[in-house]
Amino acid sequence: MIAAENVALILLAAGRSQRFGETDKLREVFLGKPLAYHVVTALEGVPFKARFAVVSDTELDFTSRGFQVLVNDDPSDGMSGSVKLGIAAARSVGADAVVIALADMPRVTASHIYRLLDAADGSDAVVASSNGVHPCPPAVFGSDQFEALLQLEGDEGGREMVRAGRHVIAPEGELLDIDRPEDLERLRKLR
Repeated sequence: MIAAENVALILLAAGRSQRFGETDKLREVFLGKPLAYHVVTALEGVPFKARFAVVSDTELDFTSRGFQVLVNDDPSDGMSGSVKLGIAAARSVGADAVVIALADMPRVTASHIYRLLDAADGSDAVVASSNGVHPCPPAVFGSDQFEALLQLEGDEGGREMVRAGRHVIAPEGELLDIDRPEDLERLRKLR
C-alpha cells in the first residue's frame, strides 16, 4: 500500500480531442459543470501530496481547484509529453508514486483510487484500472518507474507498462473515457 499523502496526482488534460470534433470536450457540460471537473471533484478529498494538471489550450481553471498547472506547449507530441511533464513535477516534490488520471474520465471515484493505492506494493509498483478485459487509466506508478516513464515517446503514455502491471477491476461505466461525441451521449444516458 502507498499512502495518498506521499503520492502526486497527475491529471492529463492536454489532449487535442481530434476524435471529438471542433469543440473542447473537457468544457462540455455534463450534470451542470464541465466534463473535466467531475474527476477533479471526485478526487478533491483524497489527500495527495501534490496535484498537477497538464494542459495545453484550455479556459478551464484548474488552479482554483487546487492544481498546479503544467502547460504542454506541444500536445502533438502525444500523451508521453504530458506524462513527462507530470513526472518531472512529481519528482520535484519528492513523491513516492503518482496516480495518472485522465480529465475525460468523469466517473472515476475516490474509492477506486484508494483501491489502486492499496494494491501498490512499493516503489516499483505499476497498478492500473481494468474493466476485467482491458487495462486503462487511472494508474499508479511507483517512483522506481519514473525513469521508464520519462523515456516514453509519442502517444504510448505507458500503455505497455500498464498491460504488464497489476490490474484492479472497476465497473465499466466508472472507467468510461469520453473520446467522441457519442461517448458523451452514452454517458448522459448512464446517469
